[in-house]
Amino acid sequence: MRVGAFLLSAQFPGQAHGEVLERTVSATVAAERAGLDAVWLAEHHFVPYGVCPDAATLAAMLLGRTRRIGVGTAVSVLSTRHPVALGEQAALLHLTSGGRFTLGVGRGGPWIDLDVFGSGLEAYEQGFPERLDLLLRWLRESRVGGSGPEFTFPEVAVVPQAGGSPRRPGLSSWLGLETGRAELPGLARRLPRQRVDGIRPGRRPAAEAPVAGPLTGPPVVVACTSPGGVRLAAERGLPMLLGMHSGDEDKQQMLALYETAWRACGRSEEQLARVRGEHVAAGVAQVEDGHSTARATLLRSMPGWFEYGLGAHRTVDGRERKMRDPHEYTALLCDLHAVGTPRQCADRLLATAERTGIRRFALLAEGSGDREATLHNIARLGSEVLPQLS
Repeated sequence: MRVGAFLLSAQFPGQAHGEVLERTVSATVAAERAGLDAVWLAEHHFVPYGVCPDAATLAAMLLGRTRRIGVGTAVSVLSTRHPVALGEQAALLHLTSGGRFTLGVGRGGPWIDLDVFGSGLEAYEQGFPERLDLLLRWLRESRVGGSGPEFTFPEVAVVPQAGGSPRRPGLSSWLGLETGRAELPGLARRLPRQRVDGIRPGRRPAAEAPVAGPLTGPPVVVACTSPGGVRLAAERGLPMLLGMHSGDEDKQQMLALYETAWRACGRSEEQLARVRGEHVAAGVAQVEDGHSTARATLLRSMPGWFEYGLGAHRTVDGRERKMRDPHEYTALLCDLHAVGTPRQCADRLLATAERTGIRRFALLAEGSGDREATLHNIARLGSEVLPQLS
């Protein structure tokens, strides 16, 4: 099982934007230290629900701050991004991070963002398949042209090509010691002897070791919240990212629909088996000494954030929005996900894995709204929950 942290850069009432983003950076470093598989970054515009407007840009900075952990977007919103620009960014991150970047994409919502960025409501309602196909071509081919209806342009060279071999730098490169080594002769002796990327202390890592695996560019996952989205992901052969609101029964239904659509395309069972292991389920994790304490922590903080953050969304066309009751939604998330003692959290994840076959999770770890509590929650997730999942 692969467990990661889902970081929305959530602005809880009373917090400054810089404070929120610093918590995201600290949480990513803590997640790597705790042994988590990945961090997943959300993006939003003009609302305090999340103050990161570009998940891929933040991913670039976090990939530079870390060495082992994967960093993914959950999601980059294709309705307001040019697919070629996003594809260039994804290729750059894939190649320069040693293959640690995953691109998650989704439609987003019918928000005022569509007016601000000029893509319009049609990009949200009709344009996602074309945008996704253009993005995938950019990540897989050496030359790409656009033939509409939204994107029409002459064939151009793809630079850099995402299918090239990513290189994982050796320890000296990561520490910035490849040049100027003579000027810093004693630094290596002053560095702590620690385990780095599975290398025993004192053992020299292989410099510039190529990453194993097929050279197919960055992994791509698709956020799926509707039957149409599920079918689209299956037809493109891409794994799904399932939302926090989905319980195990909902996940089972979406997985069944996915497999039906997959087989209808004539894809192989061998390929399907591989993709099954790449689906990602978003959820919540709050690790405390007791279930009631964990639940109380989230019920104290998350409803205010939901009301403050989600309530700020404006639709592009003035359509009426229906918002979940913040307290009821928080209680639902506590019931569905890994909230409680370490054993209860592990049991919840194991039960979902057994019922659905999903073994890859992106867990919201910042539900307390507090920086130190978030870092402590991540540490406990790594030290007390992960060992029980093997």
